[in-house]
Amino acid sequence: MKFLVQWNGPPAAQQPAIERFMKTRGLPPDGIKLLGRWHTIGELSGCAIAESDDTAAMAAWMIEWGDVFSFKVTPAITDDELGAALAAAQQAK
Repeated sequence: MKFLVQWNGPPAAQQPAIERFMKTRGLPPDGIKLLGRWHTIGELSGCAIAESDDTAAMAAWMIEWGDVFSFKVTPAITDDELGAALAAAQQAK
């Protein structure tokens, strides 16, 4: 399953976030594949797409960074996956 991960941090968290990122590169724990990550310019926020079947690993990753960021984690699907679901729904009518 894919997840859209969005984060925001207060300005005071910038230095701790920089130090941790430089040390760890922000890599997820085992069981999570990071598909891509984007950072905003001028704010302490961004988003990532991650893939995992292990929700406990996803929770552990958010907890690891929870002292500097707040998170919103949402299941996500691709256009192809959505298209298949829409086609199945149309056929069921």
